[in-house]
Amino acid sequence: MRIGFCMLLWATSVDESHRALLEDIRATGYDGVEIPIFGGVPEDYARVGRMLDAIGLARTGISVMPPGADALSGDAGERRAALDRLAWLADCAAALGATCVGGPLHQVLGQFSGTGPTATELERMRAVHRIAGEDAARRGVRFALEAVNRFESYFANTMDDLCGYVASVGHPAISTMYDTFHANIEEADPVGAFTRNAAAVSHVHVSENDRGVPGRGHVPWADTFRAIRASGYDGWLTIEAFGRSLPDLAAATRIWRDLSESPEAVYRDGYRHIRDGWDAAA
Repeated sequence: MRIGFCMLLWATSVDESHRALLEDIRATGYDGVEIPIFGGVPEDYARVGRMLDAIGLARTGISVMPPGADALSGDAGERRAALDRLAWLADCAAALGATCVGGPLHQVLGQFSGTGPTATELERMRAVHRIAGEDAARRGVRFALEAVNRFESYFANTMDDLCGYVASVGHPAISTMYDTFHANIEEADPVGAFTRNAAAVSHVHVSENDRGVPGRGHVPWADTFRAIRASGYDGWLTIEAFGRSLPDLAAATRIWRDLSESPEAVYRDGYRHIRDGWDAAA
């Protein structure tokens, strides 16, 4: 198991200006960081990768689908844009030195049809993800699709639905992410949802029910860590938390108040929460 921290708490684009912060994250004990891949070109991420190598941090990637690049869409141009976006993500991740990019890499967040996904929409998305999976695999990259709550997405709100969809895609480079924040909203039994689908999970986001400091809310952490450890999972446990430092991102994630006394509390207390929880689950 490796412990990571998502840089979206501070930035949608990481660069040399974040070096001191990254060095403190490493000094805290983290094995790696999750780098937002929202814009730019592969060489930008190659530079970040070289900086992370010098600091001693491994990395994963995180991204979303932008407006106009919806794999569910009936518009062929939007589906083509979704394919182009996923190919670009794979290129940037490979340059970064990340083998996994997680997130809602399926539909544009906040975009709704008024019903759940139709069989036709799912078939359109499968076609996109099968091609994207081939592109990603050639670059040594895996996409970890995320089950997202109903207020942000109408595709695959639960792990059962997400894992069923990914099984129907049938490509090893298209996998799933388990996120404790979304599971807390959507799953009748969040721990059971992980356990039933553990074989399909390749990435885990550790996120408190209020998106603040992990361990200070009501996510059933002891049971969650026991289930993850008992499953044999040996991948990333990456903290995803949000704050108000970036107004556009705060608005997108609906963060209207401070969720912690400081960013340092999030990553320092969060690291200890995972380390102690994992050890106690042995």
